[in-house]
Parts: sequence; structure tokens; C-alpha cells
Amino acid sequence: MITLKSEREIALMRKAGLVIWHALRIAESWVKVGVTTQEIDAAIDRFFLDQKAEPLFKGVPGTVPFPAATCISINEEVVHGIPGPRCLVEGDIVSIDTGCRLNGWCADAAETFPVGKISEPFQKLLNVTQKSLQIAVNQMGKARYWSEVAREMEFYVKKQRFALVESLVGHGIGREMHEPPQVPNFISTDLLRNSDFRIQSGLVLAVEPMVNIGSKRVRVGKDHWTYSTVDKKGSAHFEHTIAVAQTGPFVLTGPPTAESETIDISPYLFPK
Repeated sequence: MITLKSEREIALMRKAGLVIWHALRIAESWVKVGVTTQEIDAAIDRFFLDQKAEPLFKGVPGTVPFPAATCISINEEVVHGIPGPRCLVEGDIVSIDTGCRLNGWCADAAETFPVGKISEPFQKLLNVTQKSLQIAVNQMGKARYWSEVAREMEFYVKKQRFALVESLVGHGIGREMHEPPQVPNFISTDLLRNSDFRIQSGLVLAVEPMVNIGSKRVRVGKDHWTYSTVDKKGSAHFEHTIAVAQTGPFVLTGPPTAESETIDISPYLFPK
């Protein structure tokens, strides 16, 4: 059952969303040639600790419990990459996904960053994936059902000759990171017949298109977490936590809109 949130609860989720937005700005500052993914994760983990925010990913159960505060996935890696000693290289694209719980409420977001100068196909991939997420935000202010949003996202991505990953989807979010409903970025028979849902005030979703240059198919690696494209071609991932407020869609993991929403992140940025 989908749990709708009150305006007060959405305001509390916004506070968690601001922590995530700032965390991704910290991550962005560390995306440089020679930096390890473990260093990026450590900076965000320290920021969460100081904000008294619980990292949602750390300790998630699995064959191997997830060991980090962030998922960091490079090039053909789609999602759930485990941070480690790998150094970033000029031309890489790096997807950084993170979430936290603050005062009992969750937020979750992801961005894909270029490392230095990247190829034209990689740049187009980033642009298309980010725009598909913005299409979702815009359509959530107009559509009656999620299938209408998913249809627009899929139409745009396919028109650009890319593929949407279908085996991994977004989700509802609130007091827990994963709540009903499942939030696909594409149209399926199951969505249309069984699992479509109404766009209504109080709905809060983590919408996260994952877009591939080649095949939509992915496989999980030997670490039991990292998903990669089967054809080894690049993938990008963008995500926001989005609430449907009475005034329309509200991107809870979006940038500050007032001075009071700004957090000092200078101690955590990449040292100059």
C-alpha cells in the first residue's frame, strides 16, 4: 500500500534531501583524475556523520552486506558499485548514488559526473539521462497516472537511440528507503494492467532513470552488488527524491532555495 505524506512530513524529508544535495556537491568536488572511489565515499561518510544523518546504504543486507555510504559506478557499471582503490581516469563517467535518514525520514539521489574531458557519446548519454529525469519531474505536475510519466521518459530516451534499463527501477520513499510503489521508467504490460498508480498530493518517489548506450540488459558482478551492461558499453544514472505537493512537484533533493537551507560543506571538499 502506498503511504501518502503530509505537508509536515514532506518538509522533514526536504531536510534529508538537502543533506543529500550537499553530499553530491562534495562528491562532485572529488571527481578528479587520480582520486579513488574510496576517497569520495570517505568524504561523504564523514559529512553524514557530522550532520547526524544515517547512511542508508551502509549495511544493506545481501550475500555481502553493502560496506559503504555511497554506490560509485564507473563507465559500463550501471549501479551499486562498491567504492575501493580504483582511481578515476580522464574520460571516465562516474555515477554516484547516496541516501540518508535524518530525524526518521529518508532521501535518495544520484548523479553521473564526467572525469575531465569525455567523449561525445558519453556527454550525450549524460545529457539524455538527466533530461529524462527532468521530464519525469515536469510530467508529475501534469499526469494523472505514473504510466503517463513513464511513457514520456521512455519515448524520449528511445528517440535519442539509447536504452532504458528495465531490470532495475525506482521506488517510493519515506521513513524507509524502499517503500511501495515500484517506479519503472518505461511502459510494460504489468504496469498497465497491475501496478499503475495515481499521481496525487502526498506521493513521494525516488525516480531514477538508468540509461545505456547499447543493450538494456545488465548483469551483477562477482562482488554480488555491481551491475554492469552486458555489452560493456557506458551507462548513466540520475535520481531525485520527488514529492507531489499541493503546488505541484517538489524536488526534495534539489538545491537550496533560501540561505537557511545552505550547509557549510567547505571542510569536506577536495583539498585545493
